[in-house]
Amino acid sequence: MRDQLQVNKLLKFFLKIHKYIFIMALLTVLLDGVAAAGGAVGAGIAAIAAGIGVGNIGKSALESIARQPEAANDIRANMILAAALVEGVALFGVIAGLLAVVL
Repeated sequence: MRDQLQVNKLLKFFLKIHKYIFIMALLTVLLDGVAAAGGAVGAGIAAIAAGIGVGNIGKSALESIARQPEAANDIRANMILAAALVEGVALFGVIAGLLAVVL
């Protein structure tokens, strides 16, 4: 009899909290999806920003070469170095965003 009372109390308690357990599980799944979406957006922004940055570097280098053709070799070398550094940072951003999606 006493065991039956404990089982009934436990059952009533579970019936009260099962809604909250379901809501917590649902929020966990939704938050995982939001984190993955945030990582994907971050990776996309990093790639777009790198494209804009390299475009600005190339534009400035072409303008500089047009103004001072005799310094073309130095300007070109500096342009390639700056573009490589921008692409390296962008690669880290894309990898971090993709890791946020996967992990």
